[in-house]
Amino acid sequence: MSSRRPSERRGSDRRGSGMSSRRPSIDPWRLIPMDKAIHVGGSDDFNVVFIGAGNIMFGSDEGPWNHSFRFEHKLGRRLKVVALIDPAIERATAVLQKKCDSFVVSAYQDTRVFKTLEDFVKNMSPKDRPRAVIVGSPPMFRGSLQPGRDIEIQILKFFPGVAMFIEKPIATGPAHEIDDGFAIAKMISDSKTVCSVGYMLRYLKGVQMMKQIIEENNLTVMATIARYACAYPAIAKPDWWDKSKSAGPIVEQGTHFCDLSRYFGGEVDISTVTAHSLEWDENAGQLSKLSIDENRISPENRIPRVTAATWKYDSGAVGSFTHVVALQGTNYSCELEVYADGYSLNYARLVNPYVQPVLYIRKPGDDNEQTIRFPDDDPFFSEVSNLIDIIEDIEEDPEAAQILSTYEDAVRTYELTWAIREASERSRDAKLQASKDASIS
Repeated sequence: MSSRRPSERRGSDRRGSGMSSRRPSIDPWRLIPMDKAIHVGGSDDFNVVFIGAGNIMFGSDEGPWNHSFRFEHKLGRRLKVVALIDPAIERATAVLQKKCDSFVVSAYQDTRVFKTLEDFVKNMSPKDRPRAVIVGSPPMFRGSLQPGRDIEIQILKFFPGVAMFIEKPIATGPAHEIDDGFAIAKMISDSKTVCSVGYMLRYLKGVQMMKQIIEENNLTVMATIARYACAYPAIAKPDWWDKSKSAGPIVEQGTHFCDLSRYFGGEVDISTVTAHSLEWDENAGQLSKLSIDENRISPENRIPRVTAATWKYDSGAVGSFTHVVALQGTNYSCELEVYADGYSLNYARLVNPYVQPVLYIRKPGDDNEQTIRFPDDDPFFSEVSNLIDIIEDIEEDPEAAQILSTYEDAVRTYELTWAIREASERSRDAKLQASKDASIS
């Protein structure tokens, strides 16, 4: 990867001095729980195409993700899933049958299953034209200009002007294809296509409250400190444990907190990224509750247990992130701290964003923390609800609904995660070489 800064490589497309990722925000009190949301009114059908019939789209025991569930609650009986695209026809048919056996049958009773988007287009009638295409297929099949991994380009080609939702990360291809992502971002922007990327933690009430405090008090962020510790026994997908398929835990999972760090800190000086890792073959890296057979994965492709990184933002602020594969049970442990000098905010920490998030605020003049809890906050729903409102254009207030994570913004997060992975691998290689040199001497 180039060591030049994003601002130097792509200065013409930035808004201000590294502020593009910091601007979008929503009044936190506009983000309401799913059970209190009112279905979007109207009698017309809202056609949707789902690409991917896996856990992200239809849910699993690994976590709260389930896009279909949120679309059902937002659109009610208006939702019509006109096509489910997945090469695994049997799996797609099975999940579709479960939906048809439930109270949401009206959304799925006419859904057709296709192996590819092109197959659907060839068999599509005018009444099947979607208003949104939701991409939840594995990231190795998107974010590239290469045929077969270019789903965004296919959507732009077959359905110009139709809104897109792309799950995060935007890709898990090789690092040298990062520029493909920026090229796709430009195509989406130039076509003025509504496109949201699934960094749902930006839609947390606590995150938006932190943004509100920073903006209202004209604060400058000094440092971001992020930590993400996953509960690994429930991660039963072998591909997740294989760097050659998932690109590793920083790119695939830690990306959420790298993205939140950028959301508050601004653009990252990629040349300053440094990182260290605890690897699977080191004494401290042994795990006792693996639910997969790691011996089936080539040693060079096994994931690190810990990755710790630091960097500088273009603003001069400092960022750090630690990803840990260590916890058992089911709950993850995640924190984000944002430090700034000023009257209203010295630090804010977001704890357990997946399970009853809590925000701690310490202000000047008071050493005691203010604690704010957000029961039943569902950023997955807020993200979907926000997207539908923009597609429907139902709000007269232009500030009411905004895309908080554009495709270009998501590519910049992807770039940071790859920089962290590569920096940790360089550090690991340097340590191994030093040990080898020491044994020879």
